Amino acid sequence: MDRIAHAFSRAQAANRAAFVAYLCAGDPDFDTSLAACRALLRNGVDVLELGVPFSDPLADGLTNQLAAQRALEGGMSAERVFALVEALRAEFPETPIVFYTYYNLVFSNGVDAYVARAKAAGLDGLLTLDLPPEEAGELREACDRHGMKTVFIVAPTTPESRLQTIAEAATGFIYYVSREGVTGERSSVAANIPEALAAIKRHTALPVVVGFGISKREHVHEVAAHADGVVVGSALVNVIRGHLEERSRIGDAMGAKAVDLVAGTARAD
Repeated sequence: MDRIAHAFSRAQAANRAAFVAYLCAGDPDFDTSLAACRALLRNGVDVLELGVPFSDPLADGLTNQLAAQRALEGGMSAERVFALVEALRAEFPETPIVFYTYYNLVFSNGVDAYVARAKAAGLDGLLTLDLPPEEAGELREACDRHGMKTVFIVAPTTPESRLQTIAEAATGFIYYVSREGVTGERSSVAANIPEALAAIKRHTALPVVVGFGISKREHVHEVAAHADGVVVGSALVNVIRGHLEERSRIGDAMGAKAVDLVAGTARAD
């Protein structure tokens, strides 16, 4: 079953964009992270994007860097991340889960072995941030073997001459990074999103999601008018950051935040 395709199809049938939520796996500890992820999936999130904590997260702003640091200090390891996926998959059999990760974490464990373990845990896709499609042959072959979807990034600086290469490498969806630089909340949505999405769509029939800097319901609504999916990360991670002294409240706070943001995905009739 292609859970990713089904999630986007369900959203389209409901005349809305899919809502993609990012959290760092294990932030600030395993049990609290599990509760936060459950709260998201119980409150309208269509795709869960789990950041695999890494000591050198080059694409991440301060919010997500600190989340990764908290997770690592809380004892998260590769196997614990897989255990988190397994726990979520048992409770939410239809919701796609995608890793947001860095190639060293895949390569150092053996590419084929890593993909096989991730698939066995219930993972649906891999977004490997620092791996360009031109160098992703081994990973793509492993993903093909094990039925794992691939996600690749298009940036505002990506020339149209590379879009076909990126589109051919992706099998799950395309992630359009709407701003240059790192992750983080912003006060407004980036300009030229409709034009960028139109250029990508000339090269693929896969869903295209938009992320980086989207932090409010109004932002979600603005992007949802054009994109197949909307990604929110730092605004959700900051819910955890704001409740570190009262971790038992994180689940309820995360659920309320998800309800507010997901409401922005509806499109006008």
